[in-house]
Amino acid sequence: MCGILGWVGKRPLEVERYRAALDTIAHRGPDGAGDWSDAEAGVWFGHRRLSIIDLSHAGDQPMHSADGRYVMIFNGEIYNYVELRQELSALGASFTSHSDSEAIIEGYRVWGRKVVDKLNGMFAFMILDRTTRTMFGARDRYGEKPLLFARGDGFIAFGSEYKALLSLPGIGRGYDDFRVLRAAVNPSKGLDADPQTAFDAIEQLLPGEAIAFDLQRLEPEIWRYYAPRYDASRAKAKDADVFAEFRELLTDSVRIRLRSDVPVGSCLSGGLDSSAIVCIARQLVGDDAEYNTFTGHFPGTPADEYHFAKVVIDATNVKSHLVEPTVDRLIDDLPDFIWHNELPTGGSSQFAQWCVFHLAKQHNVTVLLDGQGSDELLGGYETYFALYLDSLRETGDRARLDAEMPQIEARYPGVLTPPSRALRDRLPFRLRHMLANRMGKGSSVLYAIEPGIAQKIMAQDARTRQDQFHPLASALAEDSFGGFLTTLLRYGDRNSMAHSREVRLPFCDHRLADFALSLPPHLLMGEVQTKRVLRESMRGVLPEDIRARWRKQGFNPPQDLWFKSPRLQTMVRDLFASQSFRQSPYWQAGYWNRILDRAVAGEAGLGWILWQPFIIESWRREFFGRLDSAAPASPLRTAA
Repeated sequence: MCGILGWVGKRPLEVERYRAALDTIAHRGPDGAGDWSDAEAGVWFGHRRLSIIDLSHAGDQPMHSADGRYVMIFNGEIYNYVELRQELSALGASFTSHSDSEAIIEGYRVWGRKVVDKLNGMFAFMILDRTTRTMFGARDRYGEKPLLFARGDGFIAFGSEYKALLSLPGIGRGYDDFRVLRAAVNPSKGLDADPQTAFDAIEQLLPGEAIAFDLQRLEPEIWRYYAPRYDASRAKAKDADVFAEFRELLTDSVRIRLRSDVPVGSCLSGGLDSSAIVCIARQLVGDDAEYNTFTGHFPGTPADEYHFAKVVIDATNVKSHLVEPTVDRLIDDLPDFIWHNELPTGGSSQFAQWCVFHLAKQHNVTVLLDGQGSDELLGGYETYFALYLDSLRETGDRARLDAEMPQIEARYPGVLTPPSRALRDRLPFRLRHMLANRMGKGSSVLYAIEPGIAQKIMAQDARTRQDQFHPLASALAEDSFGGFLTTLLRYGDRNSMAHSREVRLPFCDHRLADFALSLPPHLLMGEVQTKRVLRESMRGVLPEDIRARWRKQGFNPPQDLWFKSPRLQTMVRDLFASQSFRQSPYWQAGYWNRILDRAVAGEAGLGWILWQPFIIESWRREFFGRLDSAAPASPLRTAA
């Protein structure tokens, strides 16, 4: 796990400026730093190392192949590197380290671009072929690791974080207000689902994409090397066989993600996903091995799930560590939180995640397994039930449809759009917007944005149907590989790297995706269950109190209570009173003040709404101010 930065161009190299830019992401790799350049080719590579596998200098980067032909910088982990090294050795490859990184560079020597098909892991890498004077790189299938790039007059730069690229010469700092606002309304859109990022000068590889270009023309070719694959044979599989195979796949996913030369632990919320991982990990490491878990809790509030986490802790005998994210800590940490996240976050749950990773750092656990990705892949959100029912209609499963629809409505009241909301949504949007602002009612960010911009946002938020899948699987594929999960993975990458921790996600394994998305709808959400395939596969593994939890509770701090804090209220009121906010072409300042008044008076559910202008305006001030004053973090070791 590391940070990378590179420059390829036809102008003279400005190595000291590149090194200073690399220092802005020193947090991604505090264990080592190096750079390499070829002035004739116009190439500079920089790398910050967080040592996880092969802690010796043999694993340092930039990494060179034995014959010197290839040079690589790589961020991430390849979990099946042991098997790849064995396969490559049988094909004549030799290794000088025990690192996973070398499996990529040797794999490229043997398989060329098809090396990406062999990798099971999270990764972003660039490889220079000094003989053909070409560059090849790729981003992992889920987009766990970022690969950002910028093109200018005679150069291409690429790296792990925006701040590093924005510190390079020739890369402007302009950004797109509309994309930022669009993400405030729908986090699945605007910032991570498109090749163009919020910053005008910076693009990104999407999940499962690769890039190649030659050093002379600098015209990148970008293509998708991975998309979830539909296997029609799954439709006829026996339920018991499906559950058994899923359990085997998930167990193996956890197994290979436990590979590490530094301590490994887990984030544990008390939910189904993180609990499953902790229980499987305990089985794999054995009863006598110390295994640490890290939990955020919010005592005395409805947001607290610690009592569920305690069930897992007692059942597995893990060593538990707790942290309580508070509104005062949020205010104190806000400048650093914004700096490291680089873009506005969707809610305060990302700050709770920040606190958990910091807790792991305090206890010297470098690698953390986490349950992210299960909800989007397996149908974990109650809103997916409408798509589940659509899938039953489309597949002609009328008996199941008729039996389960009333049961879903009974267990999850209101999850199928209630008639009152359906009637409201049929009113013209501008009329709803006008009434909300005139009467001070409503709880949508859209009502607090200039109506023309709000309508443009709504027009761009429709789902795209993937024909090979039924409606539920299509939505799960979209949300997992370019939708909401991609944004959550950005949060996880930035928050973990801010504290120099590596987070590994067993549910983000492409073998699980190819398996789950080929299942008929009733195995995903049948029997009135979210994530049915996971629940059934975990019988006898998970404590029953956890396995049978029907109501999902996200990892969310008590935002409504936080906005009653005098300190936070003062910050938000000052922000709303500022000239820049009142004169904004997109914020409806009066409506925002009424939203705050309603929240302070005790109206529930407004904390998430208030978070949006608070974090966006704080980001505008904090991130760019710090970017201008960013100073070098530590000296570099220059690679030979």
